[in-house]
Amino acid sequence: MNNELDFAQLLRNSLVATLCGATLILLSYFLVDRQVAFFVHRHQLSDFGILKCLTYPPPILQAWAPVALAGLMVRRVFGPFHRWECAMIAACLGIIVADQFRQTLGFAFGRYWPETWIDDNPSLIGDGAYGFHPFHGGAAYRSFPSGHAARTLAVATIVWIGYPRWRWACVLSSLAVAAGLIGMNYHFVGDVIAGGFVGGIVGAYIAIPAFNCMDGTRRAAKTSK
Repeated sequence: MNNELDFAQLLRNSLVATLCGATLILLSYFLVDRQVAFFVHRHQLSDFGILKCLTYPPPILQAWAPVALAGLMVRRVFGPFHRWECAMIAACLGIIVADQFRQTLGFAFGRYWPETWIDDNPSLIGDGAYGFHPFHGGAAYRSFPSGHAARTLAVATIVWIGYPRWRWACVLSSLAVAAGLIGMNYHFVGDVIAGGFVGGIVGAYIAIPAFNCMDGTRRAAKTSK
């Protein structure tokens, strides 16, 4: 398998995904985001505790990612990594890198939140504030893209690529986190879509070379025996 061709195809796929994501985000911004946010607020969906619980895993996994990476580095002293350990390294890196992309893009786009959460921040529900303010500093302008969605899709993409039989779990976990974010009015639908595309692209760029390299090493080892 030609790795250069793999990366060329990955770049093309990433550009197509970015275009598709941008189209969906624009449609969501004009046709969906406000309507869903008002619906969630009007029906008080945030009173359902299960929705809030669905948003807990991404930050918890990120908090423990450095610990897992440190443990795996110690584990490597005792022998080569197994496939699942390589997948865990990729997942930890995916969470961290996806969240950094989210922070950078959050500053670049500067979007208001659906509801007021942080220091009386302006919001759609609280003040009728809606839109983007590029390069406006402050946590009050960091709704877009969703960091929870980015981290979730980064891990889901890595598992999707490395373990096809677990793809159903990737879909269910991604939908569950998205339902929690939207149902709690933590994010607009467009924020979640954007975060998902960011996480998916980051996850693919980490997973494909990682698994290709690992599989190639194994094939080389078998051939030499």
